[in-house]
Amino acid sequence: MGRRSAEPEKAPNHERWLITYADLITLLMIFFIMMYTISNVNSKKFAELSASLSQALVGNNSGFFMGEAPGPVQIDGRVVTPGSPTEKKDMEKAAKQIEGMLKEKGVASKVDVGFEERGLVISLKETLLFARGSAEINPGSRDVIKKIGEVLVKLPNAIRVEGHTCDLPISTAQFPSNWELSTSRATNVLKFLIAEVNFPAKRLSATGYGEFRPLVSNTSET
Repeated sequence: MGRRSAEPEKAPNHERWLITYADLITLLMIFFIMMYTISNVNSKKFAELSASLSQALVGNNSGFFMGEAPGPVQIDGRVVTPGSPTEKKDMEKAAKQIEGMLKEKGVASKVDVGFEERGLVISLKETLLFARGSAEINPGSRDVIKKIGEVLVKLPNAIRVEGHTCDLPISTAQFPSNWELSTSRATNVLKFLIAEVNFPAKRLSATGYGEFRPLVSNTSET
């Protein structure tokens, strides 16, 4: 019986690597799409967080950043929803009350009250609150801060106390730089609100910007 002729040997497929390469490219594409999606989600959450902090009360060297209430709250028997016309009306009413108090105290020229895109902004001049290079609240301004706090505590909003300084350098054992000075100023105002106004601590936070976010001409502390 004759031997069957061997089948011709198939030539090696030199293009098989293309399949693996294509799979790798597909996986990389999926990975980058996922990364892009996650990035978009995080950006959206960040934007939502920033938008929620839409009301503000800030100072030239110390101040308060007021955000929206975390949810519907009851004020004077009324249910107020964050971002609603009612909340805006309450903020406008609070601004007028603060303006009236400042005029009575004779310090209206040292405090600017107005609305910006982010909300209500009250800028307090540094000389009203602190002595140069100090984080101790001036005795003469304590009552002003207390009166402002008594108006704000009636609202449901969160408060962030912000500290600012000019670009005059400072280098002491207590304050090696303006970072420490501005942060200490903000913290002292926060503690004052808790102690003197009985402001709920969970609604307060503090931060310091040093000389890097000046709210007035960055040439002196006056």
